[in-house]
Amino acid sequence: MKMNLDHRFPRETPPELVGIEPDIRVAFILCPMFTLLPFAAFIDSLRHAADEADFSRQIYCSWKIVADDCHTPLTASCGAEIMPQETFGAFGTLNYVVVVGGLLPHCLGLSKRARQYIRAAHDKGISIVGLCTGSFILADIGLLDNRRCAIHTEHISEFRTLYPSAVPVSGEMYVNDREVLTSPGGTSALDLAFHLIDTHCGKARAVKGLSSLLIDNHRSARRFHYRPHGHLAACGNRKVETAVEMMERHITTPYPVSELARKVGCSERELCRLFKKHGNTNPSETWRKIRMAHGHWLLLNSDRSITQISHECGFADSAHFNRWFKVIYKESPHAYRRRRRVRDQ
Repeated sequence: MKMNLDHRFPRETPPELVGIEPDIRVAFILCPMFTLLPFAAFIDSLRHAADEADFSRQIYCSWKIVADDCHTPLTASCGAEIMPQETFGAFGTLNYVVVVGGLLPHCLGLSKRARQYIRAAHDKGISIVGLCTGSFILADIGLLDNRRCAIHTEHISEFRTLYPSAVPVSGEMYVNDREVLTSPGGTSALDLAFHLIDTHCGKARAVKGLSSLLIDNHRSARRFHYRPHGHLAACGNRKVETAVEMMERHITTPYPVSELARKVGCSERELCRLFKKHGNTNPSETWRKIRMAHGHWLLLNSDRSITQISHECGFADSAHFNRWFKVIYKESPHAYRRRRRVRDQ
């Protein structure tokens, strides 16, 4: 028996908003085995920015999910199914076509009709967005030739091999190169959505979306917590992956490699051999790069002093941190922070 709970959640009458044309119109194409998080992050940002309060009407923003037919559910990599709302047709006043990628190589099975729709939209001057491995689709179609694109570190090597005419970059939340936009997936879709809503609907609408999703602040395109060790974190060797996970958990309090080896269940010599095999490096160097990458990120995304950052990265003093920062990034922490902040203004 279905219970009527409306009396427990009294709602105000939504304000009358008539005659308002959406500031941004989006069509989503979900690839086979698409990843749910980037799609949900992007579409929910639009939903919260589209109306007053939490009424979720498509007033300031509008969106639709398009596919070959409206009767076949689109399956995400997690098994969830989404029903499309429209078939491929006229573009009307569409601003963006958002291609949501997913598991490789499954997502490359996107239909010929969908690919033709994306190409035709681009030829009409509509901006194209690739989320997650949606960039592979755009490159397959030829839209990323001689264009920069944001690629996840785990996929950048195979992307370069498959699409030598594209210019892949890692370490950026999103890239916009001549109205073909890409983001590497995950929560970076939120930042790209915020940027687009801010551009078309204004800062207040964009901030409303972030606040409703309990996001503290927007990360700019280049403020990405880069993981130079990402290939080791997913190299396929359990001991190496476990060691990297422990390194990330102990950035502030690193301990000897011999202790790390004991915790992952092998000798120090074996652990060094495995790091050499899978990453042409050693545990000490990897741990130092993890700590320095964290410090590098904090310099951009926090107001902490160099001394505070040094301690948070496990260095006894700022002189030691400064020395290693210069070795890796070719300038001092002070110079780097000053230069990048001036550039972002």
